[in-house]
Amino acid sequence: MRIVDIREVTKPIASPIRNAYIDFSKMTASLVAVVTDVIRDGRPVVGYGFNSNGRYGQGGLIRERFRDRVLEAEPASLLNEAGDNLCPHKIWAAMMQNEKPGGHGERSVAVGTIDMAVWDAVAKIAEKPLFRLLAEREGGTADPRVFVYAAGGYYYPGKDDSALRREMRSYVERGYTVVKMKIGGASLDEDQRRIEAVLAEID
Repeated sequence: MRIVDIREVTKPIASPIRNAYIDFSKMTASLVAVVTDVIRDGRPVVGYGFNSNGRYGQGGLIRERFRDRVLEAEPASLLNEAGDNLCPHKIWAAMMQNEKPGGHGERSVAVGTIDMAVWDAVAKIAEKPLFRLLAEREGGTADPRVFVYAAGGYYYPGKDDSALRREMRSYVERGYTVVKMKIGGASLDEDQRRIEAVLAEID
Protein backbone atom coordinates (compact mmCIF):
# COMPACT_ATOMS: atom_id res chain seq x y z
CA MET A 1 0.00 0.00 0.00
CA ARG A 2 1.39 3.36 -0.96
CA ILE A 3 0.68 6.87 -2.15
CA VAL A 4 1.61 6.94 -5.82
CA ASP A 5 0.99 10.61 -6.54
CA ILE A 6 -0.08 13.91 -5.01
CA ARG A 7 -1.61 16.29 -7.51
CA GLU A 8 -2.41 19.95 -6.94
CA VAL A 9 -4.19 22.44 -9.12
CA THR A 10 -4.76 26.08 -8.26
CA LYS A 11 -8.06 27.51 -9.43
CA PRO A 12 -9.60 30.96 -9.16
CA ILE A 13 -12.61 31.22 -6.89
CA ALA A 14 -13.88 33.83 -9.35
CA SER A 15 -16.88 34.92 -7.31
CA PRO A 16 -18.05 38.53 -7.08
CA ILE A 17 -18.91 38.17 -3.38
CA ARG A 18 -16.87 39.71 -0.59
CA ASN A 19 -16.88 40.01 3.16
CA ALA A 20 -15.33 42.68 5.36
CA TYR A 21 -11.78 41.59 4.50
CA ILE A 22 -11.71 39.52 1.34
CA ASP A 23 -12.73 40.12 -2.25
CA PHE A 24 -13.30 36.60 -3.54
CA SER A 25 -12.92 37.66 -7.17
CA LYS A 26 -9.18 37.93 -6.44
CA MET A 27 -8.85 34.66 -4.53
CA THR A 28 -7.52 31.27 -5.56
CA ALA A 29 -7.83 27.84 -3.95
CA SER A 30 -5.76 24.66 -4.09
CA LEU A 31 -7.42 21.37 -4.97
CA VAL A 32 -5.36 18.32 -3.99
CA ALA A 33 -5.71 14.65 -4.94
CA VAL A 34 -3.77 12.01 -2.99
CA VAL A 35 -3.68 8.98 -5.30
CA THR A 36 -3.08 5.55 -3.75
CA ASP A 37 -2.50 2.08 -5.17
CA VAL A 38 -5.45 0.72 -3.18
CA ILE A 39 -8.35 -0.44 -5.35
CA ARG A 40 -11.97 -0.08 -4.25
CA ASP A 41 -14.86 -0.79 -6.62
CA GLY A 42 -12.39 -1.34 -9.44
CA ARG A 43 -10.74 2.07 -9.14
CA PRO A 44 -7.77 3.49 -7.24
CA VAL A 45 -8.65 5.21 -3.98
CA VAL A 46 -8.11 8.95 -4.31
CA GLY A 47 -8.43 11.31 -1.37
CA TYR A 48 -9.43 14.89 -2.07
CA GLY A 49 -8.78 18.10 -0.19
CA PHE A 50 -9.06 21.81 -0.75
CA ASN A 51 -8.05 24.87 1.17
CA SER A 52 -10.79 27.09 2.46
CA ASN A 53 -11.71 30.29 0.73
CA GLY A 54 -9.82 33.29 2.02
CA ARG A 55 -6.51 31.42 2.10
CA TYR A 56 -5.19 31.46 -1.49
CA GLY A 57 -3.89 28.46 -3.41
CA GLN A 58 -0.67 26.94 -2.08
CA GLY A 59 0.55 25.08 -5.16
CA GLY A 60 4.07 26.47 -4.90
CA LEU A 61 4.64 25.24 -1.36
CA ILE A 62 2.93 21.92 -2.04
CA ARG A 63 5.03 21.18 -5.12
CA GLU A 64 8.32 22.66 -3.88
CA ARG A 65 8.37 21.11 -0.41
CA PHE A 66 5.60 18.91 0.88
CA ARG A 67 4.57 16.69 -2.03
CA ASP A 68 8.01 15.19 -2.61
CA ARG A 69 8.65 14.52 1.07
CA VAL A 70 5.65 12.19 1.09
CA LEU A 71 6.39 10.56 -2.26
CA GLU A 72 10.08 10.02 -1.41
CA ALA A 73 9.36 8.45 2.00
CA GLU A 74 9.58 4.68 2.39
CA PRO A 75 5.95 3.61 1.78
CA ALA A 76 5.87 1.31 4.81
CA SER A 77 6.88 4.22 7.04
CA LEU A 78 3.60 5.98 6.20
CA LEU A 79 1.30 3.10 7.21
CA ASN A 80 -0.55 2.50 10.45
CA GLU A 81 0.63 -0.13 12.92
CA ALA A 82 -1.52 -2.84 11.34
CA GLY A 83 -0.18 -1.99 7.90
CA ASP A 84 -3.68 -1.94 6.45
CA ASN A 85 -4.12 1.80 5.97
CA LEU A 86 -2.24 5.06 5.71
CA CYS A 87 -1.30 6.85 8.93
CA PRO A 88 -2.13 10.57 8.68
CA HIS A 89 0.13 11.38 11.64
CA LYS A 90 3.16 9.71 10.04
CA ILE A 91 2.42 11.45 6.75
CA TRP A 92 2.18 14.78 8.57
CA ALA A 93 5.54 14.07 10.22
CA ALA A 94 7.07 13.31 6.82
CA MET A 95 5.79 16.60 5.43
CA MET A 96 7.21 18.54 8.37
CA GLN A 97 10.76 17.18 8.05
CA ASN A 98 13.30 20.00 7.86
CA GLU A 99 10.68 22.55 8.90
CA LYS A 100 11.07 24.98 11.77
CA PRO A 101 8.46 24.32 14.49
CA GLY A 102 5.60 26.76 14.68
CA GLY A 103 2.52 27.87 12.81
CA HIS A 104 3.84 29.86 9.84
CA GLY A 105 0.47 30.63 8.21
CA GLU A 106 0.95 29.81 4.53
CA ARG A 107 2.78 26.59 5.34
CA SER A 108 -0.05 25.39 7.56
CA VAL A 109 -2.51 25.89 4.69
CA ALA A 110 -0.38 23.83 2.30
CA VAL A 111 0.17 20.99 4.78
CA GLY A 112 -3.44 21.10 5.95
CA THR A 113 -4.76 20.77 2.41
CA ILE A 114 -2.73 17.61 1.83
CA ASP A 115 -3.73 16.36 5.29
CA MET A 116 -7.41 16.76 4.40
CA ALA A 117 -6.90 14.67 1.27
CA VAL A 118 -4.99 12.02 3.25
CA TRP A 119 -7.83 11.66 5.77
CA ASP A 120 -10.30 11.36 2.89
CA ALA A 121 -8.19 8.53 1.45
CA VAL A 122 -7.92 6.83 4.85
CA ALA A 123 -11.70 6.81 5.25
CA LYS A 124 -12.20 5.48 1.72
CA ILE A 125 -9.65 2.71 2.29
CA ALA A 126 -11.44 1.78 5.52
CA GLU A 127 -14.76 2.01 3.67
CA LYS A 128 -16.30 4.16 6.38
CA PRO A 129 -17.51 7.74 6.50
CA LEU A 130 -14.76 9.90 7.97
CA PHE A 131 -16.90 11.12 10.88
CA ARG A 132 -17.48 7.52 11.96
CA LEU A 133 -13.85 6.51 11.51
CA LEU A 134 -12.68 9.45 13.65
CA ALA A 135 -15.18 8.67 16.42
CA GLU A 136 -14.16 5.01 16.50
CA ARG A 137 -10.47 5.92 16.66
CA GLU A 138 -11.19 7.91 19.81
CA GLY A 139 -13.28 5.13 21.34
CA GLY A 140 -16.56 6.92 20.75
CA THR A 141 -19.74 6.38 18.83
CA ALA A 142 -20.45 8.66 15.92
CA ASP A 143 -23.58 10.77 16.14
CA PRO A 144 -25.04 11.12 12.64
CA ARG A 145 -26.49 14.47 13.67
CA VAL A 146 -24.37 17.58 13.91
CA PHE A 147 -25.16 21.21 14.63
CA VAL A 148 -24.88 23.33 11.50
CA TYR A 149 -25.68 26.90 10.60
CA ALA A 150 -26.01 28.75 7.33
CA ALA A 151 -23.45 31.45 6.60
CA GLY A 152 -24.48 34.08 4.09
CA GLY A 153 -25.19 37.72 3.65
CA TYR A 154 -22.04 38.31 1.65
CA TYR A 155 -21.67 41.58 -0.17
CA TYR A 156 -21.82 41.56 -3.95
CA PRO A 157 -22.53 44.16 -6.62
CA GLY A 158 -26.20 45.00 -7.01
CA LYS A 159 -27.35 43.08 -3.92
CA ASP A 160 -29.98 45.17 -2.19
CA ASP A 161 -31.82 44.58 1.08
CA SER A 162 -34.63 42.64 -0.60
CA ALA A 163 -32.13 40.18 -2.09
CA LEU A 164 -30.44 39.88 1.29
CA ARG A 165 -33.78 39.18 2.97
CA ARG A 166 -34.68 36.54 0.39
CA GLU A 167 -31.32 34.86 0.82
CA MET A 168 -31.52 34.68 4.60
CA ARG A 169 -35.18 33.58 4.51
CA SER A 170 -34.21 30.75 2.14
CA TYR A 171 -31.90 29.28 4.79
CA VAL A 172 -34.71 29.20 7.35
CA GLU A 173 -37.01 27.60 4.78
CA ARG A 174 -34.40 24.89 4.24
CA GLY A 175 -34.50 24.02 7.93
CA TYR A 176 -31.63 25.98 9.43
CA THR A 177 -32.38 27.29 12.90
CA VAL A 178 -29.30 29.53 13.03
CA VAL A 179 -28.01 31.83 10.31
CA LYS A 180 -24.96 34.06 10.21
CA MET A 181 -24.55 37.07 7.97
CA LYS A 182 -21.50 39.03 6.96
CA ILE A 183 -21.04 42.54 8.31
CA GLY A 184 -18.16 44.99 8.55
CA GLY A 185 -17.73 45.54 4.83
CA ALA A 186 -20.03 48.56 4.64
CA SER A 187 -20.64 51.69 6.65
CA LEU A 188 -22.05 51.31 10.15
CA ASP A 189 -25.37 52.80 9.03
CA GLU A 190 -25.64 50.47 6.04
CA ASP A 191 -24.77 47.39 8.06
CA GLN A 192 -27.24 48.37 10.77
CA ARG A 193 -29.95 48.67 8.13
CA ARG A 194 -28.99 45.27 6.69
CA ILE A 195 -29.11 43.62 10.12
CA GLU A 196 -32.50 45.12 10.90
CA ALA A 197 -33.86 44.02 7.51
CA VAL A 198 -32.76 40.43 8.13
CA LEU A 199 -34.12 40.39 11.68
CA ALA A 200 -37.47 41.64 10.43
CA GLU A 201 -37.49 38.86 7.84
CA ILE A 202 -36.58 35.86 9.97
CA ASP A 203 -37.33 36.83 13.57
